[in-house]
Amino acid sequence: MGDEDGCILDSIGFDRFSSTSTITALMEITPMEINPLVNIEMQPEYFDTPLDEMDMDMDTEQPTKRRKKKSIVWEFFTIVNVGEGVRKACCKHCKHLFSYGKGSKVSGTSHLKRHIAKGGCPVALRDQNLDPLNPLAVTPTIKTPKRRYRTTTTAATAAPYTAFNPATCRQEMARMIILHDYPLEMVEHPGFMAFVHNLNPGFEIGNFGRIQGDCGATYLKLKERIWNLIEGMPGNISLTLDLWNSSHTTGYIFVTGQFIDSDWKMHRKLLNVVMEPYPDSDSAFSHAVSACLSDWNIEGKLFSITINQPVSDSGLDSLRNLISEKNPNVLNGQLLLTDCLARSLMFIAQGAINAGQETVKKVRDCVKYVKTSESLEEKFVALKQQLQVMSTKSLSLDDQTQWNTTYEMLVSASELKEVFSCLDTLEPDYNKIPTHEDWKVIDNLCTYLKLFYNTANLLTSSSIPTTNMFFHEAWKIQLELARASTSEDDVISNITKPIQENFNKYWKNCCLVLAIAVVMDPRFKMKLVEFSFTKIYGEKAVSYINTVDEGIHELFSKYAGHPLPLALLNGDSGIGDSGAVKQEDDAGVGGYGNK
Repeated sequence: MGDEDGCILDSIGFDRFSSTSTITALMEITPMEINPLVNIEMQPEYFDTPLDEMDMDMDTEQPTKRRKKKSIVWEFFTIVNVGEGVRKACCKHCKHLFSYGKGSKVSGTSHLKRHIAKGGCPVALRDQNLDPLNPLAVTPTIKTPKRRYRTTTTAATAAPYTAFNPATCRQEMARMIILHDYPLEMVEHPGFMAFVHNLNPGFEIGNFGRIQGDCGATYLKLKERIWNLIEGMPGNISLTLDLWNSSHTTGYIFVTGQFIDSDWKMHRKLLNVVMEPYPDSDSAFSHAVSACLSDWNIEGKLFSITINQPVSDSGLDSLRNLISEKNPNVLNGQLLLTDCLARSLMFIAQGAINAGQETVKKVRDCVKYVKTSESLEEKFVALKQQLQVMSTKSLSLDDQTQWNTTYEMLVSASELKEVFSCLDTLEPDYNKIPTHEDWKVIDNLCTYLKLFYNTANLLTSSSIPTTNMFFHEAWKIQLELARASTSEDDVISNITKPIQENFNKYWKNCCLVLAIAVVMDPRFKMKLVEFSFTKIYGEKAVSYINTVDEGIHELFSKYAGHPLPLALLNGDSGIGDSGAVKQEDDAGVGGYGNK
């Protein structure tokens, strides 16, 4: 995460996972890269006559009164006299002789280097781990000495020395356990104790109670930092509520706060984890919000609430009354969202897929039939080429719990439906191929799922999109679904009507806050709201536009008396070139933010 505080606090009660990666580094280094015997100018060719086949008087003494030889080839060769004034270089491994010198002339050493470096020596070749693609690319088993050069070590180039600090080690161990959700008992596991002892025998790990205290101290220290940030924030705070149900019929409500500090940096922090014995009750969420406001002293600073869980109408009324009571000047609780856009898209898309599950299952079974047979998949690809299908898509199995993977599977299968129609030529016994009407349903379903898919990609992009960007996506989806639901094509209208009904629920609750956000964008102001609402509502658009206009003026009246943040007075708006606010911390529960 971007911020260490948010990273650790979010890990205490969020989606937790530990990732174990096994990294295997296979270094294939050729002699050209590491052996100084290679990459030298070519010298006269050598002859490889075995030493024991030559009739000569061998003298292994080195010539006298010569300067000391510095070439590293003499680690592998020695000079022998084979005649009057004739000297040969003898390989210490295979005993082959190579021309070296006659009289005062010397042949050089390049051919000697090639003999060792390029696998010419049969003894050295036999002792190596050969590269099957290049059996001559061998490196001698004898380590060649490297030339050493004198270097001057300065304070700037010397590696810094860090003294062992047991207190820092304890803090990092507590941080590791919190981040990765390791059990506290791991400090008493023999394997972990042996590992730490080998790293530093002088470090005392401690027991369960000690590491529990260290984790608690880390939590309190980071909580104090967040407290200071909230105390200094010039504006209000928005909350996101998530519910996790346990196997004991109790629930845990996670309260995440999003706010902008005095330096105009966005923060997203997990503030509270509240256990609710009756999570299905109408007062469960309002109780969790009330506890959070009291714990962090943010009563009067609450701006909006997003609930990532289905809530009854009475439960929503309870929360809306709480907002109106704590912040009576902020639109009387109208900025209460029942769900964030990311989760709404997920629920709606999954519902559309479930509505056409019979047809989707036919396509899924066809894809599975091809993908689970390697020979059939090869025939399928060959048939695609024979039919000259121009699609670049390849078949993929989907994860039925992730709607986006199902969409990708349907899109690739739809583009290859011509190949599927000829599947009976490959497998005459397979008779579950989708019909023409089935493919028409899939094509239309993919057309409208694509709207959600593109928006979801925007929400999960690397940059942090702000609410004004969501308005563009939401109103386009609303407009397209409204048009499609009135289509004369029964297939299109039957697919899009339930999608539109579900999306209308989100649009009804969020259009005000999205419209207010886009009005604050100086590139659009009220013009985009007037244009989009006219397209969606037609003659009824005037009343909706007036609601947005009144909300903007009411919010302006509330903030008009506040002093400007210091960052704005210094000229730092905190907004990047892409229009997204700079974010200090990553998302809240499970990566979902208040979108």
